[in-house]
Amino acid sequence: MHRKRSLVGLRRSAAVVIAGAAALVLAACGGDGDSPATGHGGHNAASPTASQGRHNAADVVFAKGMIPHHRQAVEMADLAPTRARSADVKQLAVEIKKAQDPEIQALSGWLTSWGEDVPAEGAMDHSMHGTGGMMSAEDMAALQGSSGAAFDTAFLELMIKHHEGAVEMARTEQADGAYPPATKMAAQIITSQSAEIQRMNTLLGKD
Repeated sequence: MHRKRSLVGLRRSAAVVIAGAAALVLAACGGDGDSPATGHGGHNAASPTASQGRHNAADVVFAKGMIPHHRQAVEMADLAPTRARSADVKQLAVEIKKAQDPEIQALSGWLTSWGEDVPAEGAMDHSMHGTGGMMSAEDMAALQGSSGAAFDTAFLELMIKHHEGAVEMARTEQADGAYPPATKMAAQIITSQSAEIQRMNTLLGKD
């Protein structure tokens, strides 16, 4: 009987030791605030980002920069139905909005899950002009004030620059980012917008 009690005691002691060691391992793994288990903002394993991998500062910069960039492209696209003459330009505008609206939602969701601020709607305040092909307030006013063939030409020329900026931003994300869904989106942006640049150059008669 004494021997049985001793064995039970040893087993319990071993279990305590094993549990303690496991806790230490988990604590060590979770010590980094950016770990997949906790996320940047201390989110638990149930966080959507936890199963998708960690993120870094480059991912945050990409999301915060691409949101206002995409919003401006959508703003430009919204002008086309009532101002463009070319059916090709109108169709291109529809496709741009269809592609970029969901990306804005995804980027906003990532920032929220990381505990980061999502750029406010007015954040495309054209103060980013010159960054990533962003238009100035004057550029947008001129586009809004044009119509017909003049609008088509201005829209295409400005959108080419805009897309070139987005491709550059996406390449930076691919090189420096760590969050798999973000780097995947960057690859999609490079592919789709490069194709649209070629298409717009063709419409302008440059290809």
